[in-house]
Amino acid sequence: MNNQIIKDTVQAPIQSGFGPRTTAKEVMGNRRLDGKVIIVTGGYSGIGTETTRVLAEAGATVIVPARSVEKAKATLAGIHNIEIDELDLMNPSSIDTFAKRFISSGRPLHILINGAGIMNTPLRRDTRGYESQFSTNHLGHFQLTARLWPALIKAKGARVVAVSSYAHKGGAIDFDDPNFEHRDYDKRKAYAQSKCATVLFAVALDKRSRAQNVRAFALHPGTVPETNLGRDLKAEEIIQVKKLENGQIVMANGAPFLLKTVEEGAATPIWCAVSEQLNGMGGVYCQDCDIAEAVPADSNTLSGVWPWAIDKETAERLWKLSEKLTGVNFSI
Repeated sequence: MNNQIIKDTVQAPIQSGFGPRTTAKEVMGNRRLDGKVIIVTGGYSGIGTETTRVLAEAGATVIVPARSVEKAKATLAGIHNIEIDELDLMNPSSIDTFAKRFISSGRPLHILINGAGIMNTPLRRDTRGYESQFSTNHLGHFQLTARLWPALIKAKGARVVAVSSYAHKGGAIDFDDPNFEHRDYDKRKAYAQSKCATVLFAVALDKRSRAQNVRAFALHPGTVPETNLGRDLKAEEIIQVKKLENGQIVMANGAPFLLKTVEEGAATPIWCAVSEQLNGMGGVYCQDCDIAEAVPADSNTLSGVWPWAIDKETAERLWKLSEKLTGVNFSI
């Protein structure tokens, strides 16, 4: 790998043959993952549960870190090839302890899916004083990936999959005040910023890690109402929409927006994790089981990736900020 010429992956669809209605099981098909070791954060909630199920049924050993081990056990009961371990992404020592346990097992890590996340929460802070959405959705996964790096290298061909969101459209990084210490807290902006950071992390990680055969991807799973991700939203904050028979909803501005099932929402994370179509690729944002289109800053589309989320200079700047805030450096 080190002797190969490595080119940037173009941020443009590759016509994968899949689409928004593809399910995770359809992506997996008859593929077997026996002998593969996979970690899925958020693997016991929402689309994470379906992601875990499909990977495990294909023969992989799936480790699910959980803030509530008992809840994870109850949710994942009956699924074979599952290991559950304790992890709190807002607690740096918990991250280190979890990673140390895994590294000490001596196993390689073939796939890391950073899927855990919180959305539009009231102002909360971790033990360091960092805003909770930035801490959970980005910084926690940054530290976790760094601590698991030796196991990713050991796999001799690994992928890191970061579950982001269409919400990155509204969230360029505020480098002067990422943790809302000096500006008024806006939970939607905080969520958008954290998901923009997730995409930028994949861009910067892939640049550093691809020479060692570790590739990184970010993705939007789609809008999946059958999850508890919006549990912190009040009833009056939920946009009233008209649901259509084809599974779309119509927003207040009249634009159609597709709703997905849990099975469909888990499809793109699975595609990014296992698809041979992505061999030799990385550092891109995906949706609907394909690489997404790069759209201009003034785009009003409901799909694609906006320029501030894939800008290489911004990704490098965020990487340095993340190292500073976490005190963690990758040994790449």
